[in-house]
Amino acid sequence: MTGNPATEEAFEAVADSSPNNASRLKKLLVDAGFEVFRTRGDEIVLAERPRENLIMDSGVRLRATDPMEVRLVLRAQKADYPNEDDGHLFDRVRKLAESAISSGFIEVSTAITKVNDPGDAERTLDTFYEITFVKPAPGLDDALVELRFAMGLEKRA
Repeated sequence: MTGNPATEEAFEAVADSSPNNASRLKKLLVDAGFEVFRTRGDEIVLAERPRENLIMDSGVRLRATDPMEVRLVLRAQKADYPNEDDGHLFDRVRKLAESAISSGFIEVSTAITKVNDPGDAERTLDTFYEITFVKPAPGLDDALVELRFAMGLEKRA
């Protein structure tokens, strides 16, 4: 594990089937130096700070399942490539994911998400072409290594 008996004991508590294991795992991630954007059910979404006063979804998540899963969401934005069709945009995302794939992440889903104007729901500002990749993490140390790796990746094609 981490070599720290308190952390190892805390991790053992996370491994049980109680409904609070995601919240306990969230505390361990914060203790390990990660910033959490939000928690949804068993999924902890890590944050990134492009500026001191701006916190954003990093595209990196940890699912409190057995085994834990590190999830990575990469995307291309239609506004960046307005003349490309859906297939080419997803190809750009897969190209971006090459280092994650070579590290053992596998593609599990694709999504096309419209970003609507908050002042006019009929107006689309952009469209995201997203692919989610997953890698199992059998232990806390494995999860921390994979989370740090995923946080270091470029997330946008």
